[in-house]
Amino acid sequence: MKLLVVRFSALGDVAMTVPVIDSLAKQYPDLSITMLSKGFVAPLFAHMPQNVHFKGVNLNDYKGLGGLYRLYKELKQEQFDAIADIHDVLRTKVLRCFFSLARVKTAHIDKGRNEKKALCRNKDKRLVQLKTSFQRYADVFQSLGFPVKMQFQSIFENKKGDVGLFDQLAKPTKDQRWIGIAPFATHKGKILPIETTAEVIDLLCQDHRNHLFLFGGGQQEIDQLNALAEGKSHVTVVAGQLKMAGELALMSHLHVMVSMDSANMHLASLVGTPVVSVWGATHPFAGFMGWGQSDSRAVQKDLACRPCSIFGNKPCLRGDYACLTNLSAQEIVSKVNFLLPHEP
Repeated sequence: MKLLVVRFSALGDVAMTVPVIDSLAKQYPDLSITMLSKGFVAPLFAHMPQNVHFKGVNLNDYKGLGGLYRLYKELKQEQFDAIADIHDVLRTKVLRCFFSLARVKTAHIDKGRNEKKALCRNKDKRLVQLKTSFQRYADVFQSLGFPVKMQFQSIFENKKGDVGLFDQLAKPTKDQRWIGIAPFATHKGKILPIETTAEVIDLLCQDHRNHLFLFGGGQQEIDQLNALAEGKSHVTVVAGQLKMAGELALMSHLHVMVSMDSANMHLASLVGTPVVSVWGATHPFAGFMGWGQSDSRAVQKDLACRPCSIFGNKPCLRGDYACLTNLSAQEIVSKVNFLLPHEP
């Protein structure tokens, strides 16, 4: 049987498909699975079981209804038996419709939009843990007749990533404790204030065993990270230096990652690295905690207005982003230290 799985969207959302698809593929080795997504996320699926195939597309090549129909015609040639739409946006709905008209079985994700609205509303918030994205993805496969028992550990299984992919930046040594820091995110409601990030770096640099790696993307973030690292021999800026495969390999060698509710939290989770996750406008209750991570490792302020957004993209109701500006650098560092090896 041939199954097409469709998820475009942002890097973090696609990363969250990996534990589910990996588990699905191992549980059903006779099932041929094709993952359809944006081409740049291909490294996430490079270590999948042999029955998983990645198909990357440039959505700019398939604009409008006519473009999506061309994409459908290309996909139709592969004679899929079922379509799993784990994105459920306009373009995937259109693709799904084309396949349904051709009598191909389809199923799509329930994003729980009403539950998420209740979680984020200004008054009478319904503060309960919602179903995780991992489970929402798994529900789609179950509706197609493939219940999934998720047993994922790391894209590298029980190993670490290839040092050769990042050794131009650093090489692991037994006497160093490697810590990743990823203070940025797409939206303002999820970005750690630069002053807090600087304090976290300064506190961690007080221990000579610690070597810090700063993650980000885009020239503005690279410039900020370079400024934070200036004059610090134990701080390396990773942003702009490695491709995704190299970053994943490096993350697998970290002892701990400090990350916002962002793609880097999910990437570190996919390689089995403990994450101290920092939350501002968003909340773990929405179901986006990294794979295998614990709420006990989360740093967040208990404010009546939190969460105010699922994605961190709404203006702050208070105007001061207290959910981020009031976070303590010392609390972040304490959680990091708890996860680090303590040998002298």
